[in-house]
Amino acid sequence: MEMLRDADIDSAPLESKRVAILGYGNQGRAQALNLRDSGIDVVVGLRGGSGTAVEVEAAGLRTALVEDAVSSADLVVMLAPDETHSALYREIETKLRYGAALGFSHGLSVRFGLVKPRPDLDVILVAPKGPGTALRSLYLQGKGMIAVWAVEQDATGCAKSVALAYGRAIGCGRAGLIASTFAEEAEADLFNEQAVVWGAVPELLIAGFETLVAGGVSPELAYLECVGELKLIAELIEERGIAGMREAISNTAELGALLGGRRIIDDGVRERMAEVLAEVRAGNFAEQLTNEELSGYPRLRNAREFGRRQLLEQVFEQLHSRS
Repeated sequence: MEMLRDADIDSAPLESKRVAILGYGNQGRAQALNLRDSGIDVVVGLRGGSGTAVEVEAAGLRTALVEDAVSSADLVVMLAPDETHSALYREIETKLRYGAALGFSHGLSVRFGLVKPRPDLDVILVAPKGPGTALRSLYLQGKGMIAVWAVEQDATGCAKSVALAYGRAIGCGRAGLIASTFAEEAEADLFNEQAVVWGAVPELLIAGFETLVAGGVSPELAYLECVGELKLIAELIEERGIAGMREAISNTAELGALLGGRRIIDDGVRERMAEVLAEVRAGNFAEQLTNEELSGYPRLRNAREFGRRQLLEQVFEQLHSRS
């Protein structure tokens, strides 16, 4: 695996070039600010009457209508929600300059055909491996966040150099840029979201909390045991790796982990993980995401409302309101 850092990357491909950011959410805000602070000519494309304009301009960023931002840019980066990319690309396709570059921070919409870029465009991916808030805070500390980069289409012969220069400009070259593909990044990311960090881990925490409460343990203690210690283990793993984390905890905790971990995460779990990966690769999730957006996000709205009503969340509010 090749890890490229700032010293390995030429910043020239973005010098005297304009970058248009479409989408001012978690990643859009962070990347736009980091680009600006790296001396890149950046503009945020907004729709007429967008309430976001005040926020963007207050941050010291230039704004323009989407069509004007796109037509003036050498690189257009689509950082709006994935499920909106199809309609957004149709809107901007004829506005993109011939031979321009089209950028993404997630491979989903290209991998699963939501966006089918014109053949004259360079199509690149720079995907920071963490949230935009952390990308920005690390940049301000003089640090960076590891990212993966990829080229889907190299119409001009310059796509790789543009992708790497972009990764450098948003601060990821400080930590390292790793080569990947749109397909690999999208599939791995979607698998992780469903089967590991964002899907399985919270459900494991909830199940543990509910098991202790059902067994007569106070909700407050159940929360502290099952949820409150998560930050500790995450920090230990970040610092030492999983093996090092196990060596750092008490013998009691280490033996308990040895006896209980594989009992919970057994072959059945691994089989279901393999099923999730197969479904991701088959495009099932991309289809469901598109349908969710078209129907007004009913499942997400219901899940958010249900989650807020749970005892675990009430305990969280009680504990944090006293701190």
